[in-house]
Amino acid sequence: MGILEKISEIEKEISRTQKNKATEYHLGLLKAKLAKYRSQLLEPSKKSEKGEGFDVLKSGDARVALIGFPSVGKSTLLSTLTKTESEAASYEFTTLTCIPGVIDYNGANIQLLDLPGIIEGAAQGKGRGRQVIAVARTADLVLMMLDATKKDVHRHLLEKELESVGIRLNKRKPNIYFKIKKGGGISFNSTCPLTKIDEKLVQMILHEYKIFNAEVLFREDCTADELIDVICANRVYLPCLYVYNKIDQISIEEVDRIARQPNSVVVSCNMKLNLDYLLIILWEYLNLIRVYTKKPGQPPDFSDGLILRKGVTVEHVCHAIHRNLAQQFKYALVWGTSTKYSPQRVGASHIMHDEDVIQIVKK
Repeated sequence: MGILEKISEIEKEISRTQKNKATEYHLGLLKAKLAKYRSQLLEPSKKSEKGEGFDVLKSGDARVALIGFPSVGKSTLLSTLTKTESEAASYEFTTLTCIPGVIDYNGANIQLLDLPGIIEGAAQGKGRGRQVIAVARTADLVLMMLDATKKDVHRHLLEKELESVGIRLNKRKPNIYFKIKKGGGISFNSTCPLTKIDEKLVQMILHEYKIFNAEVLFREDCTADELIDVICANRVYLPCLYVYNKIDQISIEEVDRIARQPNSVVVSCNMKLNLDYLLIILWEYLNLIRVYTKKPGQPPDFSDGLILRKGVTVEHVCHAIHRNLAQQFKYALVWGTSTKYSPQRVGASHIMHDEDVIQIVKK
């Protein structure tokens, strides 16, 4: 019995089992087994098959993976937003390899990867699905392209495919401390009341992974699935933006309903509708900021800003300018929204905001 057969058997068993107090241990064990087999499926095989066009070098300030079913308009979006031409046609599977493009926005170079269309069963390797998903794991953001005329069927199928290979969309890491020890058995603690899991189930899940000595501390009320995610330690937590294309083919009421959903943007690639708003939202979701530098006695250089992530300090800015600058740093003068008055003299731990201007004074 191969891994795929085992996975489908467990999935059938889970769907057959009623969810109640009496079956929660059985379900917890099944979920642990399922996660274990799926992890084995993701491990590269010994005889690695040579695939072309999937090893794309990471470049630019951020990387965005464009995921979706065939013929939803991914290639059209790539050709519209970037200067790269990706073949677009009215038949399915036009794109067969990964095509990178670069969006030049606010002075930042955002790498956009047009991946081949995912089909149902991609996680099991159908339609080059595994290679597509492997590239998606390296991105900073997933841009899920959906057909507005197909309701939410595609969205649920894609979420399920990505979920099954350890990509968690718009979720944060569970607050569970977990450490394998050499002896002493399993020590279990929690800093809050647990309603979805108990000590017995935690031990059963750990034993399924052949872990008999470990320290587990729950800092929030988590589920068995979240504990399995922490044990596997190969999950990727990515922000996801749902882009609904072809809004010119549905009613205005339906467009309004979709646009009000969380993390959703409505566009029409063919008619170039709402693409400028998509770029604004993309910038926000990538958490990018621009910091401009200023030399003493000269105006700020607004032509070439530093592209950094939200929450960076003055020390990070020093490293971005030159690797030895932080060692010679004395103080900095900052103009912008991160200060109470302009200019303000700040230290290395000061947090920068978007469009701040900085002048660094060396020792």
